Amino acid sequence: MTIRAVLLDIEGTTAPISFVAKTLFPYAAARLADFVRANAADPEIAGALKETAELEGRALSTDEAIDVLLGWIKADRKATPLKTLQGKVWRQGYESGAIRSPVYPDAVAAMRAWKARGLRLDVYSSGSVEAQVLLYKYSQDGDLTPLFDAYFDTRTGPKMEAASYTKIAAEIGHAPADILFLSDLPRENEAALAAGLKTVRIDRNLAPGTSQVEDSGLRVAADFTVVEQQLA
Repeated sequence: MTIRAVLLDIEGTTAPISFVAKTLFPYAAARLADFVRANAADPEIAGALKETAELEGRALSTDEAIDVLLGWIKADRKATPLKTLQGKVWRQGYESGAIRSPVYPDAVAAMRAWKARGLRLDVYSSGSVEAQVLLYKYSQDGDLTPLFDAYFDTRTGPKMEAASYTKIAAEIGHAPADILFLSDLPRENEAALAAGLKTVRIDRNLAPGTSQVEDSGLRVAADFTVVEQQLA
């Protein structure tokens, strides 16, 4: 497999889904209201509140916007203004030392090997770019941000639409066929394939070190060790 760049999902791919669901989301939910009220005059926070109202299709007071945002957290809605505000709250937690993100050891080892071999590494997640940077900067393995060239979030486009991957390939500056996308969600893999990228689905329920090919032809790997063996 000839690859010049690797595009990486986060949840379920490089980091456990449980970390987001059981640590990050509850942390933000418990602090979002106070944070928004204390920073409502900040232009970026005000912009996120305005965008929240636009998505709701109605004018919202600060308290009403907070209620909407908390409802989105419960519904796991991947709305850009929510992701922006969550990232701001998480920053406080990371910088205080209250949060440290777990990254799968096999992912850390493979990403370091790929970077050492000259491959370009980029991140594409539904979480905001700020949240992505924080997760890797304050990981339990130390600061991993030097491994990455760029970060992409939902402002680039939905992760289940091929056009998003076409846009990322253009920004990266490599032909789609030279980019490998790793994700745990089949519909994201399918969207990347439709855009011409190579892709492997990560399924951490498989036995470690194993792989398989689905009926659709999509390759599935249990972890990054398998992918690294294919790229080495």
